[in-house]
Amino acid sequence: MNTHHTHRWMSIQYFSFFITWGIFLPYWTGWLIHAKGMTVPQASLIMSVGLVARGLSTLFAFPYLSEKYSSKTLLNGAGIGTLIAILFYIPSSSFTSLLIVTLIFHFFYPALMPTLDSAAGVLIQSNQLKNYGKSRQWGSIAFIFAGMLLSVFTGALGDKVILWGFLLGAVVLMCLGFTRAPVILSVKPTVDPMQKGGMLKLFRIKHFSLVLIIVILLQAAHAAYYSYGYLFLQEIHAPKFLIGTIINISVIAEVIFFSIADRKFHTFSVGSLLAIAAVGSTIRWVFVFVFPNVIVFSIAQALHAFSFAMAHYAFMKYQIKNISPTMISKAQGIYSALALSWSTAVFTVFGGYLYEIEPRYAFLGMIVCTIPAMILALLYRKLEINNS
Repeated sequence: MNTHHTHRWMSIQYFSFFITWGIFLPYWTGWLIHAKGMTVPQASLIMSVGLVARGLSTLFAFPYLSEKYSSKTLLNGAGIGTLIAILFYIPSSSFTSLLIVTLIFHFFYPALMPTLDSAAGVLIQSNQLKNYGKSRQWGSIAFIFAGMLLSVFTGALGDKVILWGFLLGAVVLMCLGFTRAPVILSVKPTVDPMQKGGMLKLFRIKHFSLVLIIVILLQAAHAAYYSYGYLFLQEIHAPKFLIGTIINISVIAEVIFFSIADRKFHTFSVGSLLAIAAVGSTIRWVFVFVFPNVIVFSIAQALHAFSFAMAHYAFMKYQIKNISPTMISKAQGIYSALALSWSTAVFTVFGGYLYEIEPRYAFLGMIVCTIPAMILALLYRKLEINNS
């Protein structure tokens, strides 16, 4: 498979996953509240417990299985598991049953993201994929497509359609997972005995711990937005038919960033990228707090290019440069568990507490992550300059 076909395959995989992510991330808390009758604290607890389960899956199960099975097998297994798990949501109506189904669902579904990013990292290091950003942007495009389409259907048919949209996306995801993959991703991994139990060895890699702490803080700062952005837009009286569009402004900014990242930001150091991301994130949440109206919220959405996309790109850049192929799945597992799951779970609860007091406080509260991240990123940038 040449680089063109590899790029196309990777882009299709990102597209198929993020179609479902574009439904799950912005709408699932709202679906639990409006379609299943959960209160805001109940829905927050369900989502937080799901994030804990997601962290366990990506930190322990994913790296372990990635040593036993090929990336292709993991993609197929997670896709099938996701489809089966989502079917259990249909009959579930009580808090307990929804909590149990969420635990099962989060074992399979979130593992798809580190599997895809690990696959992209391996393909780049083996020179079979030229640009990460150009493939990843198709994930962001899918996120936009899903959200725009779903906003039309929820406006017309109500929030119950959210589940059926995800179910359809999960079927497509599973089917596309069985298409022919680059050979390197279909080969069962051979693990060097020296790498056995090697997760802790990551922390011996130069500055890995510092970079990890920074991206944990930067990703945790999205907790209020991910869980309460949909509700907050209703709170500030955004027209229902526009909510999907407003949410997707952030992803349009993400698409633009990923489409130009390899070309425009390849000369930027990881520390510089992380510092810019922290500044952008701080400005974003302060704006939402100070100006609680639809227009300013929409403008602030463009800063997602910095708060999320640039932070993610910086970690991928650090990983590709500093971490060997045999350790990439472990690095992705740690990143996914700590930055994208557990830290978000903690700050979802924190944000939920603030949201109950005053919705705007949930967003302002996120600067307890972004300001320390900014300080640490500037420190790391200084270390980079001294070591160059």
